[in-house]
Amino acid sequence: MGFNIAIDGPSGAGKSTIAKLVAKENGFIYVDTGAMYRAIALYFLDHGLEISDAKDVIGHLPEIKVGIDYENGMQQVLLGEEVVTDRLRAEAVGNIASHIAGIPEVREHLLAIQKDLAKTQNVVMDGRDIGTQILPDADVKIFLTASVDTRARRRFLELQEKGISCNLEEVKQDIADRDERDTKREVAPLKQAEDAILVDSSEMTIPEVVETISKYVKG
Repeated sequence: MGFNIAIDGPSGAGKSTIAKLVAKENGFIYVDTGAMYRAIALYFLDHGLEISDAKDVIGHLPEIKVGIDYENGMQQVLLGEEVVTDRLRAEAVGNIASHIAGIPEVREHLLAIQKDLAKTQNVVMDGRDIGTQILPDADVKIFLTASVDTRARRRFLELQEKGISCNLEEVKQDIADRDERDTKREVAPLKQAEDAILVDSSEMTIPEVVETISKYVKG
């Protein structure tokens, strides 16, 4: 059985960045579950498929093959045979992923891959419900959060650095809307596990967050 670290939290809290660094710091494998949902979302986006009806989404799942590979210790997400890691952070992909993640059949489609990795490897896994649903027996559970203003500002700067035109208030509203969907969805809503450690990164640097989490890992 691998040593499992679960990092949950809202959109824009920096989970992926922190989880990657914590994995590197401790010699673990990083598993970005959100990227798996984004890969499914990318399939729907690329094929111009509707997501408004859950039955339509479920009907297309057998066509969608999401895989995980590792290159120099870093996770690469495969959609079919194509590596799509670099395409998964687009806003449109994130919005679709947020909508379809609440469909039970979508979650089941990916759950086996995630659990198998956790059984055989020392992993850091991040998402919305890792500590509550996917790895309820994780050795260390972290709920990483930050204020809406902080998350919006971080996302705004990230988009600007990529040359993507955006409006700070619109980014802030998008994050608030996503929080609303994620916390109130019927299936595996975003919430802090009872035994999770709350880490608010609003006033912390990235190295400070990594150091804080790593202390719990090393005991």
